[in-house]
Amino acid sequence: MKLQEIMTRKLESIASNATVHEAIEKMVDKRIRSLLVRASHPSETDGVVTARDVVFKVLAKGLHPLKVRVGDIACRPLRCVSQDETVEKVAALMEQANVARVFVCDHGKIVGVVALMDIMQATLIDRARNAHV
Repeated sequence: MKLQEIMTRKLESIASNATVHEAIEKMVDKRIRSLLVRASHPSETDGVVTARDVVFKVLAKGLHPLKVRVGDIACRPLRCVSQDETVEKVAALMEQANVARVFVCDHGKIVGVVALMDIMQATLIDRARNAHV
């Protein structure tokens, strides 16, 4: 199964200079676990901020979410793969890199994201399809 079949195409993003509080609000409102962090300066690269980053890098340390910028806690660089890559190969890459999501890129542009839950769901769908063959 190829990534283009399972990737999430609707990406939620936030500016690097936004506060962690804004990121929390957006993640809770959208019921998502991560946001694409868009670079605010030419010297920056895009990154990702996750619920795990918010909890461990800000809340658990007693920092105030209104005073911390998303760009300060974002993980960089993004792990990018082709939409033609197989689910199995990407799962192995995620395990090796110890990441829960990879971004799908096409000609240098981010077109989607694949998370661990997407891979688990794809596995169930694939097994259901094969059970009826």
